[in-house]
Amino acid sequence: MAFIFDGPESGPLFVFAHGAGAPAQSAFMQQVSEGLAVEGIRVARFNFPYSTKSLEDGKRRPPDRQPKLLAHFAEQLQLLGKPAIIGGKSMGGRMASLLAANVDNVDQSNGALIKGCACLGYPFHPNAKPDKLRIDHLPNIRQPILIIQGTRDSMGNQQEVQAYPLPSAIQWHWLADGNHDFKPRVASGFSHPQHLDTAVKVLAAFIKQHG
Repeated sequence: MAFIFDGPESGPLFVFAHGAGAPAQSAFMQQVSEGLAVEGIRVARFNFPYSTKSLEDGKRRPPDRQPKLLAHFAEQLQLLGKPAIIGGKSMGGRMASLLAANVDNVDQSNGALIKGCACLGYPFHPNAKPDKLRIDHLPNIRQPILIIQGTRDSMGNQQEVQAYPLPSAIQWHWLADGNHDFKPRVASGFSHPQHLDTAVKVLAAFIKQHG
C-alpha cells in the first residue's frame, strides 16, 4: 500500500510524512490526517522504506539514511503527480524541508509540485545535543513554510529557536507548554486534544492558502 488517503479528492493536497519512531499509521499521524480531512484537505500519508519493513516483520529499525529518505519522498510526489503542500511530523517535516530546499539535488522536476512546506515539531537538533543544529538549508526554501512547535519541545524549544538565525519568512505557531508531540502538562491549563485541534486548524488554513 503506497498511500493512506484521507479527505475529499477535490481538496488541496497535503503529502504527510511520519517521524523517525512511528509509522504513517501512528495515532498522531492519524488524528492530524482525519482532522485535516474534516477541514476539506486531501491528505496522502506514506511510509518510508525502513518503516514499511518494520510493519511487515515487527522488527524495530532505525531510519534509512537521508539520501534514501529524500529519494523515497521525491518518488511519492512523482507518483501523485499533483501540486501539493509537503510536510511531516518531526523527521518527516525535516525531510520535506530538505526536499523543498532541493538538498542533494534529488529531482529538479519536483520543484514545480511543491507549493509549500509544513513541519509539525521540527527537530532543530537531536535530543540532548543542542549544538548540532539542522537549520542550514532553511534559507534556501523559496516556497511558503509553516512550523508548528511546542514551546518546550526537547528538539527545539521556544527560547532556543528564537535565538537561531532563521529566515523571517517562516510562519510560526507556538503551542503553549507543548512537548515534541504537542502534549502539554496538566498544570498548563491546556490539553493534548486541544493542541492537536489547534495544530490542525492552523495547518489547514496554511494548506488552503498556498495549496
